[in-house]
Amino acid sequence: MERSQIAVLPYTLAGISIFAGLAQKALEAIHQRCAWRRYEQGEPIVGYLDSSDDVFFVASGEVGVTIYSVAGQAVSFRTVAAGDIFGEYAAIDGGPRSASVEARTSCLIASMSAKEFRKLLTTEPVVAEAVLKGLVRNVRSLTKRVYEFSTLAVNNRIHAELLRLASLATREGKGARLSPAPTHAEIASRISTHREAVTRELNRLSRIGIIERKSGTLIVRDLDRLAAMLHEMTGE
Repeated sequence: MERSQIAVLPYTLAGISIFAGLAQKALEAIHQRCAWRRYEQGEPIVGYLDSSDDVFFVASGEVGVTIYSVAGQAVSFRTVAAGDIFGEYAAIDGGPRSASVEARTSCLIASMSAKEFRKLLTTEPVVAEAVLKGLVRNVRSLTKRVYEFSTLAVNNRIHAELLRLASLATREGKGARLSPAPTHAEIASRISTHREAVTRELNRLSRIGIIERKSGTLIVRDLDRLAAMLHEMTGE
């Protein structure tokens, strides 16, 4: 996209978390090194084991990070929301893509070549520090998931995933509102189980008043009670 086009479009990197604290001039310089594209729901952005190495900045919308098995089973890792980035692994180490990424909603996304991204890390220490912290958060999150897969029963993995999703959602008193509500299949793919097991446990949690579904949203009514159920089983 040419510079004159960028100037007239309402596209901005101001909401991207790793750029927080940068001066406007620095942000504008980064903007000029990006290409912009809108993706619609379900549209693929990068593929598992692709040799591409661009880094992507999510200006609006959400994307899902997934690997599909040969049989077509989805294994979901995380959702990347507006303000976050993805694709930095391949840009940093030159390896193939570690997962597929597709749009969960309509998204506006900026991309930058790996060469420009690595240059950015050397010229903007604030950005480099933010990227390092993000990588550490991902490692911690994946470590926790490995622990859960190894030690928790399916229903407790469902509790842990609901608490994880709720921590990113809008708080409402003792609870949180997940909007849009994750599908049972999405939760199942995140915790390595099948949709029927998720349906059974969510129905049980609904009967005892811990969760409630309303108009496409999932309300976790009592986070403390849900956490207590999980800790009771794990002994933590």
